[in-house]
Amino acid sequence: MSEPYSRRAPGTATAAAPPAPATGVVEFLDRVDHAVATALSTTPDAADVSRDGWRVLLMLARGTGRSMGEIASHTALPAPTATRIVDRLVSQRLAYRSADPLDRRRVLVHLGADGRSVVESVCHGVQRMLTPRRATVHSRPSSMNDGAIPGPRTGAL
Repeated sequence: MSEPYSRRAPGTATAAAPPAPATGVVEFLDRVDHAVATALSTTPDAADVSRDGWRVLLMLARGTGRSMGEIASHTALPAPTATRIVDRLVSQRLAYRSADPLDRRRVLVHLGADGRSVVESVCHGVQRMLTPRRATVHSRPSSMNDGAIPGPRTGAL
């Protein structure tokens, strides 16, 4: 275990490099984050969707209606901020609200048809960016991993 910076002798290394598997995971997550940002900015229907709005759309795409409390909890946003994000998604026709059939006082948020189209387009764009391009048989580098998404499990980035 290394000592805090204030206790180190002058001229010693300031920090040890993280273990290789952790570095691979972090680099992969960084690539995925960049791919999502790029896909959001280049998909015409998603041009006005914020990163937090994207996280809400993705959550809504995984199931049936969600309550505002679930959305705020999942996105780790304060409830008023989550409400503003949902208001914006509803005004963009990417999501819609309905009353919970079991508790009419509770409002559920659902993914709209336009929202589903945005999620599919962005996910397709991210997948396209993260899937390595196949080279010809003669020029294929040995580091290619047979079409798997590069990352910590394949050992290549």
